[in-house]
Amino acid sequence: MLRFIHKYFSPLYVPVIWTLLIAIAMCLPGRYIPNEQKFVLPNFDKIVHAGLFGGFVFLWCLYLTRRGIAYKKLLLGFFCFYMLSNGFGISMEYVQKYWIPRRDFDLADIIADMLGAGLGYGFSNLWLLPPSKNGDNA
Repeated sequence: MLRFIHKYFSPLYVPVIWTLLIAIAMCLPGRYIPNEQKFVLPNFDKIVHAGLFGGFVFLWCLYLTRRGIAYKKLLLGFFCFYMLSNGFGISMEYVQKYWIPRRDFDLADIIADMLGAGLGYGFSNLWLLPPSKNGDNA
């Protein structure tokens, strides 16, 4: 399964498209967003936020693994994408608050974004990091 993921999801265009889709989804005016009451799950949008930002981190980390970067730099890159994801999520909430019609700031969305980014970071560290040389992980 991991071989399939590496083959089809590690090219650069995949995380770039994912990032653009997040930006587009976060900048849609409120009238284009379906009413939450139609969904069976309460706070379904929080699950969506976590998935979007977890996917952001995972896909960018997957791309990094394809680049043949040394282990320590790969660890740093994974952490940088985790932090970028958090900054992206926070900034998109402020964009929604001040510039997108019928959208508002929601602290719970930021928490969901950060939780998703953390999960993506954790999965990336567990599944994507190559075994370290010398037996040390740093």
